[in-house]
Amino acid sequence: MAYVIAQPCADVKDKACVEECPVDCIYEGARALYIHPDECVDCGACEPVCPVEAIYYEDDLPEEYVGYQDDNAAFFAETLPGRDAPLGSPGGAAKLGAVDADGPLVAGLPPQEQ
Repeated sequence: MAYVIAQPCADVKDKACVEECPVDCIYEGARALYIHPDECVDCGACEPVCPVEAIYYEDDLPEEYVGYQDDNAAFFAETLPGRDAPLGSPGGAAKLGAVDADGPLVAGLPPQEQ
């Protein structure tokens, strides 16, 4: 995984990053956005447009957000509550649409103030 979306995105989901992503690898969960680790091409276009500064290159994750790397991966690899099977690699976020689930870390967060 190259880029990770962390806690500041929870309950915000501005989606400026989605519009900027040239490969359509940013998926929408119930409370946050997630970058697909296998579909991301490491271009970095998403990072500077995020208004809440929630996107980090994996090697630059602040200590308090390290768990979000696993949470982003879990969103695609695990069977989460509300889903029958792992999401896997659907091949593009636009055709899939919003998913009514989140990674375990985001799902367990208290509601975030705007």
